[in-house]
Parts: sequence; C-alpha cells; structure tokens
Amino acid sequence: MIIACLGNPGAEYSETRHNIGFMVADRLAQDHSAPWIERKPLLDQAEYKYARRSVILIKPMTYMNLSGSAIKSVMLERKMTPNDVIVVVDEYNFPTGRINLRPSGSDGGHNGLTSVIEELRTPNFWRLRCGIDRNFGPGGLVDYVLGTFPPEEHALRDQMIIDACRALDEITKHGPQRAMKAINSLPEAT
Repeated sequence: MIIACLGNPGAEYSETRHNIGFMVADRLAQDHSAPWIERKPLLDQAEYKYARRSVILIKPMTYMNLSGSAIKSVMLERKMTPNDVIVVVDEYNFPTGRINLRPSGSDGGHNGLTSVIEELRTPNFWRLRCGIDRNFGPGGLVDYVLGTFPPEEHALRDQMIIDACRALDEITKHGPQRAMKAINSLPEAT
C-alpha cells in the first residue's frame, strides 16, 4: 500500500493548511518509528509494517501541483496499481477537524489531485480528505490554503491529524472499503 500525503516542501509552507497531508505523514511515520529517506528530487519516503502489511509512506517534494509524478514513480517501481494508493489531502469543503474517505471522484478544484489524476490516468484511487474549512471570500482561496491555522483551530487540527493517522491504520489493517464507513461516521471535532 502507498500512502501519499500531499503538501509543499520548505519551512515557509510547513504549518499551512495546504500541508495538512505532510503533518499527517510526519505523525504517522513517528507513530510507526519509520525514518524518512530523501529520494531527491521527487519525494521523501518512509516504510513500515502494520497488521502484516507493508506500507510505503511518501511526501512528494515536487510541490503540490506536480504531486502525481512522485506517486506514479513509486507505484511503477513497486508494481502497484491506483487501487493500492491512498492520497491524504486538504479539503476546504469540510470544517476543520472532519476527515472523509472516498474511493474516487473529481479533483474538486485541488491542483494536487489534478496532478495525481493526470499522472495515474484515472480518478479511481482512494483519498482521505482532511477538512481545513472555507473561511475565504472570492479570489481568496490561494492565500487561505497557504495561510496557517489560527490558534483557535490548533486543537481541532491536532485532533484531526490523530484521527487521520488512526484512520490510515484502520485502512491498512482492514482495507479501505471496510474502514470507510467507520471513518466517515466519526463525529466532527468541536
């Protein structure tokens, strides 16, 4: 299984809403004592076993809009299919704290998902969407997603990261189809 967590490299992006995928990846690697290996210029990678399954955890280092090339390279290298890929991504259509698992769908205006769909040549891959809320007006999307979570949302963000890691462990253990109902019925953080 490949868990691909989307974000942008560099300290200036590390705490932004758009980097919730990288935040989840770092926590998941820590939870499983999996060290990061730099595979420049495409990605950082960590590997671990959980519930007798091998997990390849990646953070594309290509910037969000080219994330698909890193995912495709690992998928081809490991002889996997899009069904073996779970993409962790920010979602502004959900309130901060909510997570949701889907087996396919459009890019929803998310450039990282656009890249993945183009590179894998299918929209049929799993995506774990992490809510970042929608507190912006017309033309404000880019500044919003590249902004940081305000202090009053830190507890929600941190709990969402924990919930996402637990969800990814559930997916690894039981498969995404079986885990989806439990993940999508989690109560929203308050």
